[in-house]
Amino acid sequence: MDDLERRIREHAHRIWLEEGCPSGREEAHWDMARELVAIEDGQRDATRPNPVATEGEEVIHPEPVEPVEAVEGLGDLPGRTDQSEGRDYPKRKGRRPAGRS
Repeated sequence: MDDLERRIREHAHRIWLEEGCPSGREEAHWDMARELVAIEDGQRDATRPNPVATEGEEVIHPEPVEPVEAVEGLGDLPGRTDQSEGRDYPKRKGRRPAGRS
C-alpha cells in the first residue's frame, strides 16, 4: 500500500468512527477522505516558497507557481470601477415637493 492510499484509508476510517460506525456509507467516506487528502496536499504545495533561484542555486520548479496570465490585469473589467473611483454619494432621485408624501 502506498502512502496516498494509506492516508485515504486512515481518513475514511476516522470519518466512519466520527459518524458512529454506520453501514452503507463506505463510498461517501472514501470520497470525503480523498477530498481531505487532496486539500492537505494542495495546502502543502501552496505554502512552498516561490521557486525562484538566485545565482548558484538550482530551480526546484522550472515553471512559475501561477501563470502570469492569471494575474495580469486582475480586476480590470471593462465598465467596472473600484469603489474609490465612484461617486462620493449615491445619486439622488427626483426630489418631492414639500408637504407631499
